[in-house]
Amino acid sequence: MSLTSRRARVTMPLIAASLLVGGGLSAWALGQGTAAHAAAPDAGRVGGAVRPTDDFNGDGYADLVAGAPGGTVSGQAKAGYVVVTYGSKDGLDPAQKKIISRSTSGVPGAATAKQAFGDSFTKGDLDRDGFTDLVVGSAGRGSAAGSVILWGSASGLTGGTKVATYGFRPQAGDFDGDGTTDLALFAGVGYYGDDATPQGARLWQGPLKRTGTPAATLDFMDKSQWWSYEDEERPGPSCGERPETCVDGPQSVKGPVVPQAVGDINGDGRADIAMNDYYGDGEWGNSVLYGTATGFKRGDAPGSSGALGVGDVNGDHYDDLVVGDSDYESRAMVAYGSADGLKDGVQKFDQDLPGVPGAEESGDGFGRSVAVGDVTGDGYADVALGVVGENVRDVADAGAVVLVRGSADGVTGTGAQAFHQDTADVPGVAEKGDFFGSAVSLLDVTGDGHGDLAASSVAENAQAGAVWSLRGTSSGLTARKSVAFGPKDVAAPNTAALFGSGLR
Repeated sequence: MSLTSRRARVTMPLIAASLLVGGGLSAWALGQGTAAHAAAPDAGRVGGAVRPTDDFNGDGYADLVAGAPGGTVSGQAKAGYVVVTYGSKDGLDPAQKKIISRSTSGVPGAATAKQAFGDSFTKGDLDRDGFTDLVVGSAGRGSAAGSVILWGSASGLTGGTKVATYGFRPQAGDFDGDGTTDLALFAGVGYYGDDATPQGARLWQGPLKRTGTPAATLDFMDKSQWWSYEDEERPGPSCGERPETCVDGPQSVKGPVVPQAVGDINGDGRADIAMNDYYGDGEWGNSVLYGTATGFKRGDAPGSSGALGVGDVNGDHYDDLVVGDSDYESRAMVAYGSADGLKDGVQKFDQDLPGVPGAEESGDGFGRSVAVGDVTGDGYADVALGVVGENVRDVADAGAVVLVRGSADGVTGTGAQAFHQDTADVPGVAEKGDFFGSAVSLLDVTGDGHGDLAASSVAENAQAGAVWSLRGTSSGLTARKSVAFGPKDVAAPNTAALFGSGLR
C-alpha cells in the first residue's frame, strides 16, 4: 500500500479527540487517546537500556511517569496530577515517588476544575544539565491552559516553570540536530468540524533557561516547503486548500493534529514527530513531521489515526512507525524507516500472526495502545500492544497486553507473549470492563539493559486506575516480581482519578 493520500472517515477517533481537547474524561476515550503518545519513546533512545531521556535523578535507572487527569486536587474535580515513580535495581517501588499537581509547592498556577493536568507529558534534558526534565501538559482552556516544566536534579524533579497557552501534547527531541533538546509545543483545538482549522504551535530551540526562555524560536516549517495554491511552482506563505500536505509557520499548523511519538525515522540525526491529524469532514489520517535544521517537513504515514509508537524494529538503524488498531479493525501495522523517510508498503499483523497468543476478534482493540523498546536486549525493538477489549475466559473486556518481537525481518510472532490480570504472578483479578492495557510503556526501570513493561487499567476500581510493572529479561517479559499500584498506594487522590491514562 502506498503511504500517500491515505485517508479514512472514522467516528471513534473523532469522538475520543473531541473529548480530550474539550476536557471530557471518559475512561474509554482516555484509554484510546492518551496511551500511545505517552508511551512512545523519545528520539535518541537506543534499545531498552537506560537512556538520559528517562532518568530524572541521574541514578542510572529509568523513571516512570503516570498521568491521572481525572484526579480531584484541592477540591477541584478533574484538575489532574501526575505521579513519578523512581526506578531502582529492584524495580518500581510506590513509596519512591513524587506527586505533582498545580497545587504542588513550586509548580506555577493553581488547580482548576476540568483542567486535566497530566493529560499529556514528555521528557528530555531541556537545560542541558545532565538530568532529564518533565513537561506536563493539560487539556484545560484559558488560565488552565499551557504546560509546566519540572526540572531534573540529583534529588529528582524540582521547581516548575510555566509555558503559557501551549499545553496540548508537548513533544521533546533534538528536532534541528544541533545536539540539544528542543520542545515542540501545540495549542488545543476547540472543535473538529467540517474544515481543518489552524492550530497554534511553537518550536523552541534548546537549551532552555529555567525561566522558560528558549535559545531561539524556529519556524514550525521549512520555508522551502511553502507553496501558493494559485501557483504551485512559486513558493508562498499560503497552505491553500491542501491542509494534509502543508504545515504553516512559524506559529501554527494546519490541523487539528495530535502529536503522539518521537523518533528518528530517516536516520539524519534529527528527531521526527509522528502524529494523528484531522482533515475535516470526519476524516482522520497519520503523518510525520520530519525535523530539519530550520523546522519541519511534513510527510505521509499509513493508517487512519490510531495509537502510534516509534522504534527500530528491524535493527537497520532507522526508526520505524508502529500504528496500533489500524482502521479500528483490531490489527496493527509497521511502516519501516529509511534515509528517505517511511517506505511504501507496510507489515500488517494481528492475533492471527503465528505465535501470537489469543485469536483475532472484532472489538478486541489490538494495539489500542503501543510502546516500542528492546525488552530482550538483542538490538531489535519489540512492540507492546494493549488489547483492551480482550475477553479473559468469560470475562468481557478484561483486557490484555501482547508483546511481539522485533527481528531483521520485522515484527515476528515467534516468542510472542500475552499478559492479563489472571496471568500467574500478575497481581489482581481480571474483571469485566477493566480495559487492562489502556496505556503501555517500555522503560528500563531496573537498569539491567532490558526494557520493562508498564501497563495500566484506567477503569480499575471505579476508574481510580492502576499501573502494573513487569520486568524484561533476555528471554522476554516475566511476571515474577511484578508489582501493581494505584492512587491509594502512592497517597494520591483516588476518586475517578484515571490513574495510568498515560505512561512514559
